[in-house]
Amino acid sequence: MVLSTLADGLARSLETVTDTVTAPFSDPVIRLGVTGLSRAGKTVFITSLVANLMDRGRMPQLVPAASGAIRSAYLQPQPDDTIPRFPFEDHLAKLTAPHPSWPEGTRRISELRLSLRVQPTGFLAGVTGPRTVHIDIVDYPGEWLLDLGLLEKSYAEWSHETLARMEGRSVALAARDAIHSAKGAEPHDEPTAGALAASFTAYLNAAREEGFSDLSPGRFLLPGDLEGSPVLTFAPLPEIDRAPRGSLYREFERRFESYKNKIIKPFFKDHFARIDRQIVLVDVLGAIHNGPRAVEDLRTAMADILAAFRPGRNAWLTRLLGGKRVDKILFAATKADHLHHSQHTKLTAITQALLREAKDRADFAGAHTSAMSIAALRTTTEDSVQHDGATIDVVRGQLLSDGRQAAFYPGALPDDPAHLLAPARAGDEKWLDADYSVMNFAPAPLTLRPGDGPPHIRMDRVAQFLLGDRL
Repeated sequence: MVLSTLADGLARSLETVTDTVTAPFSDPVIRLGVTGLSRAGKTVFITSLVANLMDRGRMPQLVPAASGAIRSAYLQPQPDDTIPRFPFEDHLAKLTAPHPSWPEGTRRISELRLSLRVQPTGFLAGVTGPRTVHIDIVDYPGEWLLDLGLLEKSYAEWSHETLARMEGRSVALAARDAIHSAKGAEPHDEPTAGALAASFTAYLNAAREEGFSDLSPGRFLLPGDLEGSPVLTFAPLPEIDRAPRGSLYREFERRFESYKNKIIKPFFKDHFARIDRQIVLVDVLGAIHNGPRAVEDLRTAMADILAAFRPGRNAWLTRLLGGKRVDKILFAATKADHLHHSQHTKLTAITQALLREAKDRADFAGAHTSAMSIAALRTTTEDSVQHDGATIDVVRGQLLSDGRQAAFYPGALPDDPAHLLAPARAGDEKWLDADYSVMNFAPAPLTLRPGDGPPHIRMDRVAQFLLGDRL
């Protein structure tokens, strides 16, 4: 163990020295991590971002694009030969077809390299020619990011927190009954372990359907080749003092530690530790629609994500990064096109409020964190209609369910985010004085002019925040 630790440390030191020596003579690389919580639209986001960086007519707030500093953009083979390529062309074809459709979401890590030819500005403009900047976009499930919070928890701590969350959820009833009926002190047997794990996994899937965000361990939802393996065959149990060796509790405890060591750590060592910038896509509107408990669950999930970036708290991650850390993190509330633009400021304020406590508690040592309301692909138009003698602002779009055109008003978001966060923190079952709706829209047929990417809301500001200073 000691030799392995020393070898890892030496390898990282040599890699750091090599990077330092060669950096001035190599093309700069920005590794952008993209993840999302509870169907927030990662696939469409990446497709739109790349398409709009290649055809920049709709990117006025991206300063290097508006100034003409970006001369050209092109896709190159990704540098990691063992990671699947993000199928950008297939997804863009679906969104821009005569009868467009939403692409299927990816269920594993993927990567895409976009290279930009950039003309330096300022002092260097007259003495150097264009340079190439590579943007490596790393797409991975949001549940994997939430798993980072497990690294500093014991099995007992994770079980206690998970069971406490399950108490307030009707979808957890069957799993909760099975867990509390289990006899953790009795000898472990595999049929019992498998049944408990299956019941717990069914609960996680049901919770995701209900719009809850904190669904770790994430690989229970996306098992891949690990389905049925012991490392994914455990569940939370009430704590037992001095559980006997060979008991169900001790075996679940061992498997929980194995999950951290064999699933979580390799992912972050191989992929996360190399990320420079991170965007987390969040379906805030969906959480509001699902009620106060979904909003509170989203708040705690976002707090866990930000806490994972805090230097000093996660000693293992701090050692792994070797001083390197993500220096910009953007939380983007998606589906802003489901609201009239007059409510976008309120949606951003709610997202910022969900982050506030986590930001106040965390020391990011210079990391810049922000929130924004966006739509990677605009699917609606805005309108005003008369209703009960009043004028209300609506959006119009094609319903995904039956293809009909419909006007939609989701409800008025509060001016003060506390009007949502207070009942969420109190554990209320539903909103007392408001009703918020969501609608699923189909992508609208597009007619793009030469040089224009797909229509969006604030994707140029997203690119400026995450990439502008490095271009």
